Amino acid sequence: MDFDINKIILQPLKTLSNSTVEVSTLRTDLIHPIVSGNKWFKLKYYLAEAKQLKYNTVASFGGAYSNHIVALAAACKLNGLNAIGFIRGEPADSPTLKEAVSRGMKLYYLSRETYKNKLAIMNQYANENWYWIQEGGYGVPGTFGAASILSTKDCAAFTHILCACGTGTMMAGLVAGSTAIQQVIGISVLKNNYGLEESIKNILPLELTKDFTTFHHYHFGGYAKHPPALIDYMNNLFEREAVPTDLVYTAKLFYAVEDLLEQQYFGHQASVLIIHSGGLQGNRSLTNNRLIF
Repeated sequence: MDFDINKIILQPLKTLSNSTVEVSTLRTDLIHPIVSGNKWFKLKYYLAEAKQLKYNTVASFGGAYSNHIVALAAACKLNGLNAIGFIRGEPADSPTLKEAVSRGMKLYYLSRETYKNKLAIMNQYANENWYWIQEGGYGVPGTFGAASILSTKDCAAFTHILCACGTGTMMAGLVAGSTAIQQVIGISVLKNNYGLEESIKNILPLELTKDFTTFHHYHFGGYAKHPPALIDYMNNLFEREAVPTDLVYTAKLFYAVEDLLEQQYFGHQASVLIIHSGGLQGNRSLTNNRLIF
């Protein structure tokens, strides 16, 4: 199955909206069942360059539950490229990694200490046929890919645009792709991710840099942490709006938006856009029947 950005829709969210604030979500998760949402957008320019330069293999980094890793595996297979994943930590029996392997990705497991030095890893495994992509698609090509998300539909009328943040690559793209009067807000899903703002600025071309906002208190305990309250919220949101979310990124994003709405953060006559970035395969780490979708 190929990618189809024509499947993206702008979905109004009636139970999040009120008389002064309208809320919608951009359903980029609909373009592909595995390489969904921002993952494809962040990867597309990297993969195009890899093919143009005649590389036969793409290598990248991620954890045992990395949406980026499984998306890269699927995207490489669709593009006729080999895929290599350098995985943080001990071998894990995660659904994410099983999916990546099933799509042809070869995995190398590295200790958490070794994993910190990406340059040393790239030097150790240097291969003239390998094209390297940083963790999460971080980098300028990833930024420009993510910037094109806002051109899939007419998003000019929204006053606020919100997304979940890991490496900050999609956030950088949304800052670059938004208008001067739109406020872009990022919800960090990592605990103590206080280098996020600098990471975003580092991959933003100077001419596209503008103010943005990040929140750091909606991580629910840290990356991929999912206490019962978050699972309950995911089910409740689906009952109200028929929007499936994932426990790593989008559930925390939607929860944050509802909390900010209660605080009247957006003011009056606001039009809020939530970027649904996909990654639903991460929910397969849950036991059966915990989610209703």
